[in-house]
Amino acid sequence: MAQRADEDLRSMFGQSSAVYAALAGPDHVVAAANTAFFDAIGGQRALTGVPLARLMPELSGQGFLDLLDRVYRTGEPYTGRDERVLLGTGPDEREAFFDFSYEPRRDADGEVTGIRMIGVETTQVKQAQRLMAEHRALLEQIARQAPLAEVLDGMARCIEQLTPEQVLVSVLLADPDGRHLRHGAAPSLPDFYNAAIDGIATGEGVGSCGTAAHRREPVIVTDIATDPFWDDFRSLADRADLAACWSTPILARDGGLLGTFAMYHRTPRVPGEADLALARVFAGTAALAIERHHSEQARQVAEARAKAANEELARAVRAEQQLRAEAEQRAAAEAELNARLREAAAAQAARPHPERCQLGGSAGCTAPAEVKIADSWGDAAWGCLTHVEEAIISVRSVFIASEELGGLRAYVSR
Repeated sequence: MAQRADEDLRSMFGQSSAVYAALAGPDHVVAAANTAFFDAIGGQRALTGVPLARLMPELSGQGFLDLLDRVYRTGEPYTGRDERVLLGTGPDEREAFFDFSYEPRRDADGEVTGIRMIGVETTQVKQAQRLMAEHRALLEQIARQAPLAEVLDGMARCIEQLTPEQVLVSVLLADPDGRHLRHGAAPSLPDFYNAAIDGIATGEGVGSCGTAAHRREPVIVTDIATDPFWDDFRSLADRADLAACWSTPILARDGGLLGTFAMYHRTPRVPGEADLALARVFAGTAALAIERHHSEQARQVAEARAKAANEELARAVRAEQQLRAEAEQRAAAEAELNARLREAAAAQAARPHPERCQLGGSAGCTAPAEVKIADSWGDAAWGCLTHVEEAIISVRSVFIASEELGGLRAYVSR
């Protein structure tokens, strides 16, 4: 009866994606298993008739063999949900998650003779959940305006850590003119490689990224060693141990080029639909981060210009206020001087008009005083026409003075 049940289960799960294995005895010898089981643990280990611990030595220390021992000993089934297991060793090691159950196999007398293991791999679901959680975290970073370099570096590391296959992520940023690509983030690519492609031109046949930027559409290079797009960069890629590169352009909402999002692989590889969807999602996330960065830069530039304009206006206002104060000071000084001149003119005008010429020297002159003259020092005298003419001809600084101002105004004006 137990054997017939096992045969029925093998038939049921033979072509299923669910994992099935029948284990026998206390050593859990693999009596039978379906293709999905061997695919999950590695097709090169498709063996039966050997204990599970020998077939999968990596299980030691992970607790699964202990669980099998307990189910075999107690006859009580065990169910696990999203259980993490490391499969394979060395470079072939991978992290996987399973929903599974261990159920005892019994003979006709009800004695436990082995264990049936039935499970479904949930690795992709688990990875998707992790990626979405990291994606939300990235969106929160962008919303709080974290530095662009920090966002892009975190995004690259997130994808590299969570994707099932090893991948190396690179983000290049477009120059404002869209003709060259600059390093944005590539935490796992060698420094020499990042330095070499920093500033590459956008154009047809310029690697995966330059071509994707030029075409504004994804460019999938599955084998760098043979693809003509990599003719000029093949030796560089070989030195960096890169064998495949899938590049997706990062585009703004208006269709403008912001950069490229690239996924590199160590071996030639064709992307699946999940890979392409992942690239689209994170290229869009990168676009959001870059556009937010550009907007923030534009805002800072505008604020700096407004601040500079305000400071210049303040300087102009201060200069105008200073000029106005100086003008007011000059006006006050001029008013004061005019007042003094008027006072001096009034005092001069109050002096008595002499009857006789004052310019006759020691010999004197009895001619009537008819004209008033003054020199540049403001000294004034009355004289007859003869002596006034003589003084004007002989003394260069002498001039006919206003009787009212006594020559002072003319002196000041000079």
